[in-house]
Amino acid sequence: MTMLELLEESPIIAAVKSQEGLEHSLKSECKVVFVLFGTICDIDAIVAKIKAAGKIAIVHVDMIQGLSTKKVAVDFIAHNTKADGIISTKNVLVEYAKEIGLFAIQRTFVVDSIALNTLKKQIELFHPDAVEIMPGVMPKILKIMREYTDIPLIAGGLLSDKKDVMAAFEAGVDAISATNEDVWYI
Repeated sequence: MTMLELLEESPIIAAVKSQEGLEHSLKSECKVVFVLFGTICDIDAIVAKIKAAGKIAIVHVDMIQGLSTKKVAVDFIAHNTKADGIISTKNVLVEYAKEIGLFAIQRTFVVDSIALNTLKKQIELFHPDAVEIMPGVMPKILKIMREYTDIPLIAGGLLSDKKDVMAAFEAGVDAISATNEDVWYI
């Protein structure tokens, strides 16, 4: 399954930052779970719970305590968990994850025109499977990126209600990710 097919099937992504959020995500309709917490001691158990629930597990490697920002962190996720992919703000980790067959999502914070132009260059150089643009409540920027690339786009961060979600989809994103559990049920 390609990233686009996955996002078409599950356009609302549960992003979890605690055990409580994890438990709630497993009961939700969301088929994809972004893991934004954990340590090298428990990430395998976290991913195992997600997989046992029949969901896709994508680990934000930058947020796992005890992992470095080197390729070995991706190797650790690939070999010590059954995660389907990774998220990272680090280009080298995204590129390497793709090389070893994991879904690779580039997370980026678009705070100004420099960041927007940098994102465009990163897409050209590293060709991630998807890009998560934060904050996700910027329809104008999301639309610019949709016109720029056909790589799947995910809006994440600060989406709090149906209006935010609909604006992101109308701007052309393929999916949204949210830690706000109310958004999982829109």
